[in-house]
Amino acid sequence: MIKSKSPLPKMAIKVLSALDAAKTQFYHFKAIIIAGMGLFTDSYDLFCIPVVMRMLGRIYYPEIHRTIDQRKWFEVPSVIASTMIGVALMGTVIGQLVFGRLGDLVGRRHVYGVSLIMMVVGSIGCGFSFSVLTPMVFVSLGFFRFLLGVGIGGDYPLSATIMSEFANKRTRGTFIAGVFSMQGFGILLSSLITMIVCYIFRGFSDNLRTVSKLPESETTAPVLGMQQNKLNTSKKLI
Repeated sequence: MIKSKSPLPKMAIKVLSALDAAKTQFYHFKAIIIAGMGLFTDSYDLFCIPVVMRMLGRIYYPEIHRTIDQRKWFEVPSVIASTMIGVALMGTVIGQLVFGRLGDLVGRRHVYGVSLIMMVVGSIGCGFSFSVLTPMVFVSLGFFRFLLGVGIGGDYPLSATIMSEFANKRTRGTFIAGVFSMQGFGILLSSLITMIVCYIFRGFSDNLRTVSKLPESETTAPVLGMQQNKLNTSKKLI
């Protein structure tokens, strides 16, 4: 007589069958919010960098070249801007592979929490400049963008998997679509926050002369006093 190896597979099948047949309840919407906020912050962090590069260019690259089109003033060099975007995407690929496998081995909800912690640490680190030297500022930003990308990469597969496991058979597609729709709101909010921040700081710099009012002899546009001191120090060190 052959004995069953373990009752666990049968119990797992019963649990999955119960989830498939369960009515839509509060915990379904709770799962949508938790998993959806992960994808919301993913898209916010990934797609905010182009507009952030525009602001950083205004601060760290204030030199004006009169022979160049004004639309290209204050631009971060394309190599640096592309690197800031690329390191996050590289980290995303690594995070998907590593956290996806760890989710199967350790447990998806536990690993999901670790990926969210990495996203929080990476996001906070991106907000700080750890040097007065412009190159080191972007090196620091690139490092934390990579760390952020790894956390985002872990969040992508785990969010969809967790939501599909909690959803019932009848509404699984709708719930997963609702989770991924949060990406659009994250992209929208990143642009909205950028416009609000620019508008607020514009009020602090109304007394500064605009580029069009600069004499031809001046080749550096005005920035806020604290950042101007940082730029002056950076130039002296270089």
